[in-house]
Amino acid sequence: MFSKRSIRRRFLFQLIVASAALVILFSSFLYLFIKQSIYDEKQAELIGYAENISSYKSLLSAAQQNSTDTLMGLSVELINLKQNDEHIEFYETEHKDKSVTLTLIYPFDFEHSSYLKVSRDITPTKRLLRKIMNSIYLINAVGFVVIILYAIAFSKMLIAPISALSRRLANMNEHLIRPIKVEQLPDEFEPLGETLNRLIGRIQNFVKYQKELFIGAAHELKTPLAVIKLKNQVTLIKKRTPEEYIEAIRITNQSVDEMNRIVADILNIGRQEGAQLEIPVQVDIIQILKKWEGDFKLLANSENKTLIAHFKPDAFSALLQVTLLNQILQNFLQNALKFTPEGKTIQFQSYLNSVGIVIEVIDEGCGIDESVDLFAPFKRQGNKSGVGLGLFLAKSAAEAIGATITLTNREDGIDGSCARLVLPSKLCCVLP
Repeated sequence: MFSKRSIRRRFLFQLIVASAALVILFSSFLYLFIKQSIYDEKQAELIGYAENISSYKSLLSAAQQNSTDTLMGLSVELINLKQNDEHIEFYETEHKDKSVTLTLIYPFDFEHSSYLKVSRDITPTKRLLRKIMNSIYLINAVGFVVIILYAIAFSKMLIAPISALSRRLANMNEHLIRPIKVEQLPDEFEPLGETLNRLIGRIQNFVKYQKELFIGAAHELKTPLAVIKLKNQVTLIKKRTPEEYIEAIRITNQSVDEMNRIVADILNIGRQEGAQLEIPVQVDIIQILKKWEGDFKLLANSENKTLIAHFKPDAFSALLQVTLLNQILQNFLQNALKFTPEGKTIQFQSYLNSVGIVIEVIDEGCGIDESVDLFAPFKRQGNKSGVGLGLFLAKSAAEAIGATITLTNREDGIDGSCARLVLPSKLCCVLP
């Protein structure tokens, strides 16, 4: 019914054992209390009889003259013992006929070392105690069964939200993905519901982007193919001059090059999925940023553009796949370099916030339309060439390393955009 690692099985076992132990302890204490109370009462009666004999030379005091029935089963003897102290002793004797007698040794005359031996038959009392014990055993047996049934019902109640979540997730598919209503879950399961909703959101984005990727890839590949076919058909209508044939071949080659770029970007998606399977390593983010600064500063200077870098702190340690981080940084810097006009400046910087480290690439280009989801595949903006898969790949890489990526317009009054990567991690110190 349950696996070896079943939480419900462990919970049932612990609840049953704890409840059974509690019932047994309570029953034992209850029985001992009842038994001791009855024995205390019987011992007090024997002491009372002994005191009456010692004081009044009679078994009954003045207050007990009408209580002769209480003397049934009582026997009194005068015995001599060697001990000479005021010692009161009780002991219990079981006879061959299964009767039980409670005996009291009470000091009577110290000068002659005489003691009273007062005995009383407590067989009915023992029977009563035995019946009480049997009743307690029966109640414990019934209680144990009730505990098992209660534990099973209680464990089902505890796992009911998990079962409901499992059924809800099992009925989902890529066409019917709905977030979980967290407010309908118990308080203890709200964090789980929120985590599942975040995962569902990522799955929805993945499915949406995959659909857009397939549709976009088909559309992007269809366009150059249509151009090639149309140009060839026009060329074949009649004989052309060599220059016209050369021009047709040149246009065909341009379309082929465009198709190659699209195919290369689609292949990069597959390579990125392979990079996500890389083993994360501990790296210094600042050192990686400085490497990219050196590479792109040369490219910026060659295009009469300026790259300004400012990195804080001096070192920042993170456990991640370096290939994915390099894809993000390369896309940020390539886009900034592409859209920034000559003579303008690109800012490449990092700083700390409450989450971790923030990496920004700020350009002075034409800006973006923030109402468009530029992270979707084949989404392009501006008059520059490109397939439109760069930001899509950067977004996928950021999600794989647990980072957050955004693209917004500048807010300092200058035209341009700001690509931001927020990477949660831990600060480290540089050893001298």
